[in-house]
Amino acid sequence: MAEKKIDTTIIAEVRESFGKGAARKMRVLGKIPAVVYGHGTQPQHLALPGHQVALLLRKSNAVLELSVDGTTQLALVKDVQKDPVKQIIEHIDLIVIRKGEKVTVSINVHVEGESAPGTIVNLDTNQIEVEAEATHIPERVIVSVEGAEEGTQIFAKDLVLPTGSTLITDPDVLVVNVVIPAEVDLGESDEDETDAEAETPAEETAE
Repeated sequence: MAEKKIDTTIIAEVRESFGKGAARKMRVLGKIPAVVYGHGTQPQHLALPGHQVALLLRKSNAVLELSVDGTTQLALVKDVQKDPVKQIIEHIDLIVIRKGEKVTVSINVHVEGESAPGTIVNLDTNQIEVEAEATHIPERVIVSVEGAEEGTQIFAKDLVLPTGSTLITDPDVLVVNVVIPAEVDLGESDEDETDAEAETPAEETAE
């Protein structure tokens, strides 16, 4: 359950022009429009280096150290807007955070291990909400199902969270359910097909 550290320093530029046309020109230059706000500060409209930021956004809940006109501040990625077809990043919302501050985020549930023979593992909840220090956000929570028998159920309250994290999701939410898959009986349909062929008149068969 690795914890997320500050990813890297991002040199950001203050945006002076706005609108779809200006944003389009910015993306052509390899930059991403963004806005950062929070802690009573005025929203700052920025241009971020596209390639560097795109790599960092492969991780959820990325924490960035922004350098704006020589001043640095921490920011948590709150929302990423993408083109639904081309999947190009169109805009990013960032929230100002401070070391030691608690934030509420969604983290992925990762299942490890193999359940008992003949069973399958249903992941009913693939994300949970936790409260954690802004600079120590867990990347994921790991659930082991090694050897789990049919009927094993793991709820949110059963998850082992990293030190410093607190569960926000309803404790009684079902996360993992180990079951025996339902059998599919194909025998009856095969039999029906055979009977249907047998009842076909010889004349029709000849045709």
